[in-house]
Amino acid sequence: MTDTTEDRSMSIEVPVPVAVREAAEGAEATEATEPVGLADRQPLSLTEEEMSRAGRRAIDVIVERLQAGANGPVLVRGRREDLERVWREPLPEQGDDLVALLDRLARDRTGLGVGMHSDHPRCFSFVPCAGNFPAVLADALVAAFLSVPGAWLVGAGPTQIELTTLAWLRELLGLGPDTSGLFVSGGSVATLTALTAARDHRLDGVLAGARAYSTTQAHPSVARALHILGLNRDQLIALEPDAGLRMDPAVLADRVRRDRAAGLRPFLVVATAGTTSTGAIDPLADLAALCEQEGLWLHVDGAFGAAAAITARGRAVLAGLDLADSITLDPHKWLFQPYEIGCVLLRRPELLKESFGLARHFLDTGYLAVTESGGEPVSSSNPGPTPGLKAVPDAAEVNLSDYGPQQTRGLRALKLWLSLKTFGAAAFREAVERGMELADHAGALVEAQPELELTSSPQLGIFTFRFRPSGMERGATLDAFQSAVSNAVLDAGYAMVTTTQVRGETVLRMCTINPRTDSVQVEKTLDHVVQIGRSLAVLRAGTGPTG
Repeated sequence: MTDTTEDRSMSIEVPVPVAVREAAEGAEATEATEPVGLADRQPLSLTEEEMSRAGRRAIDVIVERLQAGANGPVLVRGRREDLERVWREPLPEQGDDLVALLDRLARDRTGLGVGMHSDHPRCFSFVPCAGNFPAVLADALVAAFLSVPGAWLVGAGPTQIELTTLAWLRELLGLGPDTSGLFVSGGSVATLTALTAARDHRLDGVLAGARAYSTTQAHPSVARALHILGLNRDQLIALEPDAGLRMDPAVLADRVRRDRAAGLRPFLVVATAGTTSTGAIDPLADLAALCEQEGLWLHVDGAFGAAAAITARGRAVLAGLDLADSITLDPHKWLFQPYEIGCVLLRRPELLKESFGLARHFLDTGYLAVTESGGEPVSSSNPGPTPGLKAVPDAAEVNLSDYGPQQTRGLRALKLWLSLKTFGAAAFREAVERGMELADHAGALVEAQPELELTSSPQLGIFTFRFRPSGMERGATLDAFQSAVSNAVLDAGYAMVTTTQVRGETVLRMCTINPRTDSVQVEKTLDHVVQIGRSLAVLRAGTGPTG
């Protein structure tokens, strides 16, 4: 599945028997001269002028949206009853003007603009997605060309673009030469896909007694994936992390050995490369060594943090990433792609085909046999439907539908391909490095502000902190105060700063990876938090603890 072809701009000529070519040319000539009758007119089409007019308006709307991202509030709240009044309407029996519909959708207060503007320079909540203009165009091209990188026969060009993009991603992350996989909707499906291969490869279809291991800091998608795969919640052992909120290899080793001694079947360790709460990184190299010793599959959930490995600084703190059996990565997070594009990568990608290959799951082989990859070569006993033509593709023709749960799948890779070709890898490295530098800068500002307290040091562009009113001790009251500060920040609409839990306490959290932000916006947001914290502290002092 590894792509080693060179990047060339060239046409590809495929030899076609003369009789077949002449028959096709004759059919095309007949179609060109026959008049189109009323019954043959296409009901779901627009004229060239209508499409051009709507296309120009769509591009204008997109450019206006991207240029105006810094203007207005970062969060536009919408009440369900208000949006129901705007959008709940009868099924349209007759069509409407497309340009007018585009304008309706683009309205900030009632349409697509209602919600969080994650590309706003003061959006520091969750893992903000920035997107970029080439990626927007890529999604439009994919839709226009109906690109399906599933079966090679159906989408050879799209498949090759995805293989090339996977090879670039492998190179960017510093992974082994055989590492590959496929693009999926996001981290949840990437993790599900990887853990399916882990289950099939390590458990031989027997789930009884199986045990998987993570820490309590792991993403909920891990537990959900194991649930879908048929494991009970008690078969996932969520270990307490160390003081740095990382998995402790010694604690893991002890638990694995105790479980084995009890007759259980440890098979999987899920490490995290950048937890979403604090950016903590599990010790990947040490865990890889332990998994090798114990015969366990190591999956690294790097949905957010693995992208840091494209920089020298990130690769150093993610040492051991290349030793994982499988990796989850979301380009719609720290590779600045619009939703949705996730990725699953395996050191041995052929294991995906062992789990998902269509031939394994055929019920009726006749319908899709022509698309099966790696079929028998043409021979006297298998001449194909036409002498000289293959019955099925050869082994070099990759069917990406054999490597995951989707058979019909969109060309998500194109947005990343076009972004990398437009801006270059150096621009991506600079943007990722800048996100980490901004978190370091913000952490220093927090430590210099007496009313703020750093609760976890900056890691991979994430840090946590709290506003500490004078005289307020740690506990439920201080936790509730952080929630009140966050709610007030959101209500003001100036910035997005939300809360998380760190060691059982409620704290404020900021993620500074948005390439559209800068040190000035970070400083203004922290000043805004301090001003709101002071105001709430004054109100609380005036009304008493229960006011």
